[in-house]
Amino acid sequence: MSFGLRTRQVEKPWGRDVLPTPFMAPVGTRIGEIWFEPPPELPGLLVKYIFTSDKLSVQVHPSDAETLAAGMGRQGKEECWLILAAEQGAEIGIGFREELDPDAMRRAAIDGSIESLMAWHSVTPGDFFYIPAGTVHAIGAGVSLIEVQQNSDITYRLYDYGRPRELHLDQAVAVAKGEPYECGLHKRVPLREETTLVDGPLFRLEQVVRTPGGDVAARFGERPLLAIPREGPVHVAGQEIGPGGCALADAFSDIEFSSGVCLLAQPCAA
Repeated sequence: MSFGLRTRQVEKPWGRDVLPTPFMAPVGTRIGEIWFEPPPELPGLLVKYIFTSDKLSVQVHPSDAETLAAGMGRQGKEECWLILAAEQGAEIGIGFREELDPDAMRRAAIDGSIESLMAWHSVTPGDFFYIPAGTVHAIGAGVSLIEVQQNSDITYRLYDYGRPRELHLDQAVAVAKGEPYECGLHKRVPLREETTLVDGPLFRLEQVVRTPGGDVAARFGERPLLAIPREGPVHVAGQEIGPGGCALADAFSDIEFSSGVCLLAQPCAA
């Protein structure tokens, strides 16, 4: 059955007490993430909105191969970010400016210098980044973004600016890649441009404008997918879903597009 997904608001120390429309933070809370609960038909794919007023921890996620080898099952996490809004001077840190070996990474995490060793990218709306497992990263203050990721909540923190939260140095150093970020994983995505953002191997993500052509329909096929409107609503099995929402469609043919902009997300076939 097709339906709009339920949301979960997640409090974070770096979150915001005032969120952009159509979201609203309960009084006295700092909401950092809005999760769309993955449906049973697509349990491995998670969509979030993230809103920051301060820096996130410097962190890293393991791959499926690493979690399987550790006996934790398939819980790897690769993710991607589409920047929706950014205050002047907003940045995200991805990878390192130079090669860094595991011992040096551990020392830098302990003394806090790891932040200055990272490569920091100024961001504006329309910046898109794919973050492979093992990539050390941190989102800076003043950013709003959509994140599409493997449905895993395994995060290993290397550095957290003195906040009283657990660090995971052994696990993080074991999976982290001490290398620069591959520039080809970053692109600019104008709001009204139809483009493929991610084409596997774990999931597919596309931005479509108005009613997409048959080539897009062929790529998504008659398998379940998620529709995430950015501008203007879509109708999924007759239900209107507006910006700020996310819906499961049983198949591409269940989606009626308007004149707006929508993201489509789907796990790749095993």
